[in-house]
Amino acid sequence: MITPRELLQAHLDAFNARELDALMAGFADDAVWRTGTDTVSGRAELTELFGWAMANILPTLTLRSLVVEGELAACELTETLTHEDRTSAVPIAGFYRFRDDLIVSATVYREGSADLA
Repeated sequence: MITPRELLQAHLDAFNARELDALMAGFADDAVWRTGTDTVSGRAELTELFGWAMANILPTLTLRSLVVEGELAACELTETLTHEDRTSAVPIAGFYRFRDDLIVSATVYREGSADLA
């Protein structure tokens, strides 16, 4: 069994490498992703969300701190976004729930906006 710490690191590695297939392999089919006022559910919606972000705002995540208890993980990250030669870095907090070595839910709180347009 893979630990939540290892699962989260694999998620971050795939995200930062912009490897969409590897990223999606870490999610349960019925996974739910919440950020701000948006909720995205299921593999198809997650693929659309992350595919758009990877193509348009070139996000990367840097892990600052991580607390794991059972199948739950809470982390502090810095998200760096780049769009049309503008770069912005914002702190975010992420709360992840795992089941059967997959992410089943995540809630992300961002300080500031991911809107670079």
